[in-house]
Amino acid sequence: MLAEQFEAMRASVERKRPSAPSPRPAAALTGAAILTLVACVSPPPRPAAPALAEAAPLSETGQGQGWPSREWWREFHDTTLDALIDGALTNAPDLAAATARFDSARAGVAAARAAAGVQTGLSTDASRQRLSDHGLFPPDLLGFHWYSQFDLGLQASYAFDWWGRQRAAIAAALGTARAAQAEREAAALALASSTAEIYFGWQSDMAERELAVQRAEVAGERLRIAAARIAAHVDREDAYERAELAQSEARDRVDELTASAQLRQVALAALEGVAPADLPALAARSLPALHAELPADASLDLIARRPDIVAARARVAAALQHVEVARDDFLPDLSLSALLGLSSQQIGTLLQPGSFAPTVSAALHVPLFGAGTLRAELARSEAGLADNVANYRAAVLGAAREVNTQLLARRRWIEQTQLRSAQLAAAGALNDSAARRMQQGITDARAGLDTQDELLAIQQAQLQTRAAALQSELELIRALGGGYRREAQP
Repeated sequence: MLAEQFEAMRASVERKRPSAPSPRPAAALTGAAILTLVACVSPPPRPAAPALAEAAPLSETGQGQGWPSREWWREFHDTTLDALIDGALTNAPDLAAATARFDSARAGVAAARAAAGVQTGLSTDASRQRLSDHGLFPPDLLGFHWYSQFDLGLQASYAFDWWGRQRAAIAAALGTARAAQAEREAAALALASSTAEIYFGWQSDMAERELAVQRAEVAGERLRIAAARIAAHVDREDAYERAELAQSEARDRVDELTASAQLRQVALAALEGVAPADLPALAARSLPALHAELPADASLDLIARRPDIVAARARVAAALQHVEVARDDFLPDLSLSALLGLSSQQIGTLLQPGSFAPTVSAALHVPLFGAGTLRAELARSEAGLADNVANYRAAVLGAAREVNTQLLARRRWIEQTQLRSAQLAAAGALNDSAARRMQQGITDARAGLDTQDELLAIQQAQLQTRAAALQSELELIRALGGGYRREAQP
């Protein structure tokens, strides 16, 4: 009965409607108009990959392979340092944030890949509606005010990637993920190198403090001798004051080194994310020896794999793909969709064959009047590409400058260390000679104390030079990327 009423109404409306012209001329005119407008929104030329200048060669080479290694700190063979760096890499909030950014970028890759495939969905709907007394279909004519509707459908759609837009979107997401991955490695490198610098600084403070304590003891012995000589009316009062001042300066140096070592422990605890009392037991030990020379592979390859440069290059690649996506927005795209649906006014008949209502449709999207918006978006993506290219070139130049600066500093400190060794040998010989003369009764104890203090001062200077050289090597390792190597693609 309801179907017959609807059919009667449709026939009545059709009789009152004026006759429509033949669809063929209208379709032809519509197609010609679309082609004319599409021609007005012509896409820009395909972007070319920017020329990226590489880093300058290094100024020093040597022998060896694989330096620095990925876990370069293990080459110092210090289990305490290994534990500190492992703990810092595990607990650091900065590294956790970098890891979260990488996970987010990796999820973006998965989303871009999923968007390029067939999209499917299951939908169900149930509704009950009252017809308006003043609507298109009066209830008096239909014979009812309320009706129900039940729908169940499986929908699938697919967009043809004729121009490579979806592939470019996936490539852009991959570039962003690779950049996030490299930035995570950069954060880990900075954390590991900072931990090593502070740890070896603590070792240097403890070793120098031991020498400072010995110098304070020498100054105390000088003060005792000065007091005895003044009591014997051999020296004047100012000799005692000078000796007392020297002892005070020696003790101040001991206190400075003690405070410096304590501050370094606090800094290590901050990097570990623990209280200073919860740090691994730190034991004083000699500073590690330096590499005699740089290996042959300390060259352009090491700079190119610095994580910050890898990240900058990946962002350039991603920005280039974003330009490609913006360019492809000028071109038409075609999508197909299909719906295998069931529709019924009664839920009891929803699954019957007569409720089957399939739908197949095709959609052609043609940009006609949005050329201004498209060009603005393209200009924005091109500006982003130019910015990323500039950042990459700045990173390469900065890396080359850092490495060559550290190479010069490293060479200077190595030469200074060799000079200190010669001075230490000479001071040791003088100290031995003074000790022999004192044993023979030729001189008093003051000459031996002078040469002993001079020897301790040169040992302190040599220790400071070795610490500075080690610091320079750690900075060089960081400047070379810490042995970073690209991992598998996300």
